[in-house]
Amino acid sequence: MAKKKPLSEQLRDAVRNAGVSRYRIAQDTGITEGQLCRFVHGQSRLTLDTIDVLAEYLKLDIVPRQRKRR
Repeated sequence: MAKKKPLSEQLRDAVRNAGVSRYRIAQDTGITEGQLCRFVHGQSRLTLDTIDVLAEYLKLDIVPRQRKRR
């Protein structure tokens, strides 16, 4: 079974596939375009507050996976 991507990589993918530019995301959220660019390219991290803003904008939720029963 394939290993799931880390949440940070899933968030990067969500930004890349948002259907709007990073510039638009930056304008709408108040997160700088430079900060988004560095995050998407794996050059920096985001604070939890910034993750909250981005997840709300992108309408993302964390959904727990079901555990395998033994």
